[in-house]
Amino acid sequence: MSSYEPSRNETQHPSVLCLVETDDGTVIEASLRALSFARSLAQSSQARLIAALVGEIPEITASSLGSFGVDEAYAVTSTQLSPYAPVAWAQALRQLLVTCGATTLLAAGSDRGNEVMAHVGALTSEPMAANCFGATRIDDETVRLSRQRWAGSLIEDSLLRSTTALMTVAFDGVSSQRAEHATTTKISAFAPNLDESDGRTHVARWTGRSAGISLADARVVVGGGRGVGSADGFAALDELAELLGGAVGVSRAVTSLGWRPHNQQVGQTGTRIAPDLYLVSGISGATQHLAGCQSAKRVVAINTDPDAPIISRADYAVIGDLNQIIPALAAAIRERNSLTS
Repeated sequence: MSSYEPSRNETQHPSVLCLVETDDGTVIEASLRALSFARSLAQSSQARLIAALVGEIPEITASSLGSFGVDEAYAVTSTQLSPYAPVAWAQALRQLLVTCGATTLLAAGSDRGNEVMAHVGALTSEPMAANCFGATRIDDETVRLSRQRWAGSLIEDSLLRSTTALMTVAFDGVSSQRAEHATTTKISAFAPNLDESDGRTHVARWTGRSAGISLADARVVVGGGRGVGSADGFAALDELAELLGGAVGVSRAVTSLGWRPHNQQVGQTGTRIAPDLYLVSGISGATQHLAGCQSAKRVVAINTDPDAPIISRADYAVIGDLNQIIPALAAAIRERNSLTS
């Protein structure tokens, strides 16, 4: 473990530190929602809002941060941080917490955000609260929280008592809202003191056909389950998702069979999604899966079983064979695109 142990600067203003994730230089939607949450908490406790980003911060990203009220952003750089290394990221955040005197550290409730924050909790021996959608600081060591439990079926109100409050923000519990008055974000560099053991684990990113669009951020998600029939059967769903500018999501059964990677799983043990449209086929609709898509604005379900649970959740249902319907949809979209191009 790195030996970086400076003391807190007691003269610093209190601050709320938010880990911000980016994709190709653009702040992901889940982090914009986390920043909105962090800004509300900072304002209520008269604290500064500080962001932490791994890597250099382009001017366009700095402008985006300013529109969400970020007072200062740290560009955290080290060769140990890329490719993504969860322990190294957590170690860097632990050190940055002390440097900027933050009493609160939070991140989006994404796979990465939850993983990094859990490691920060282990490094600092502080408790971490996941899936929060409301927070009010009571005193220097107490935060009142509202958070989702059991995939949103239970709402918990609790007190988090710790020297440094650690939490992640529920994606579908908070909306992204720009600040009423934009700030000019000060950009600072931060080079953490990391050793080789901090970077012992690196996580590769799956680069599939729709890998450029985050499942959590996608406005359109094309879902497929065991009913697709095989790994090769997802080619039609990949094509449809690409035509719609969306991402592919799958059921747990599909990942268990090894047809698709876990980062495409929608559900209680996967990703919680909130797209404008969830077009789902070959999924019966187990409770755990429905918990992951309950924030979708519109659900269109394709299934041969009119009594499948997903049908009762859907806004529109198509009773039929997905192997006929999905290609027909793709053909219709291609035809429309050719007429409008």
